[in-house]
Amino acid sequence: MNQHKRAGFLWIALGILLLVGAGGLSLYNVMDGMRAARASQQIAEVLAERITMNAGTLSGKWQQGGLAANGTSEPAKAPASSGSSAESAESVPASGDRRYLTASEEAMLKYRNGITLTTAEAYEEMPTEIIDGESYIGMLEIPSLDLILPVMENWDYERLKVSPCRYSGSYFSNDLVICAHNYARHFSPIKWINLGEDVYFTNVDGLRLHYKTSNIETVQPTQVDLMIGKDTAGSSGEEWDLTLFTCNTGGQTRCAVRCIMEQQ
Repeated sequence: MNQHKRAGFLWIALGILLLVGAGGLSLYNVMDGMRAARASQQIAEVLAERITMNAGTLSGKWQQGGLAANGTSEPAKAPASSGSSAESAESVPASGDRRYLTASEEAMLKYRNGITLTTAEAYEEMPTEIIDGESYIGMLEIPSLDLILPVMENWDYERLKVSPCRYSGSYFSNDLVICAHNYARHFSPIKWINLGEDVYFTNVDGLRLHYKTSNIETVQPTQVDLMIGKDTAGSSGEEWDLTLFTCNTGGQTRCAVRCIMEQQ
């Protein structure tokens, strides 16, 4: 009888330890999520200020180069020169003076004018901002979920503890994939988003792109093609302009939210 009592006490003690451990893990996850929310909010505030400043600077560059602020061409104005009028007019191409533009600004100008970028241009010429030693490509906004989040240029598990990250692709080539942890103020809420909701991505130079949610899927971690938003398995052959994904509860599967770009 005493042995049975002792065994019972041991099982009870083990159960209590397991409950305490589970409670501690849950508390850690909550605290880690709160830390991540604070970190991303602080970065978002800094990034929002820089986006506003960059947009103004770029608009000035376009106008200085004989280009409209929206990226369309205007009649070029020759800079002041002591040479002949013909020489002065030839010094500024009709599409604007590219001397004023960096490679990323040139890529954005092409994108705004509907010119297809090469794969290298699309992936390598995205403008970035460095904050706290990390490179960011822009801000993601989902109004229905009250989410405004910075997006890092490259991903790894340490970076995901701070903010969502670009997993692959580019907004220039309409195949951007953004991943984030299942934190309450990162991507946990996307699992319950409705179809047809607005999603916005604003790059660091102020280019604002508008998407609508069009599909929500559960994806296995091994289904890489589906993770990057391309259904090459043949079930639908569909491709998406923007994909957001995060782990489902338990971490065994991924929730992928597919988005289609609205006409600009």
